[in-house]
Amino acid sequence: MNGQNRKDIRPGLQVEIVMKQDQRSGKRTRGIVKNLLTSAAHHSRGIKVRLETGEVGRVQEIVE
Repeated sequence: MNGQNRKDIRPGLQVEIVMKQDQRSGKRTRGIVKNLLTSAAHHSRGIKVRLETGEVGRVQEIVE
């Protein structure tokens, strides 16, 4: 599942994000969502979240 809809993402979910510095390479970082930073219901590049490790990025995929 992609991470473009805010309703699909909640704290505690495991996700893969792309951080700002990794956008060109597309390198993904996996982690657990701590909180959501995007207030919009939908974002074309992915909802921005903070992981429990403190890393911030846009959700590319929700890991089932």
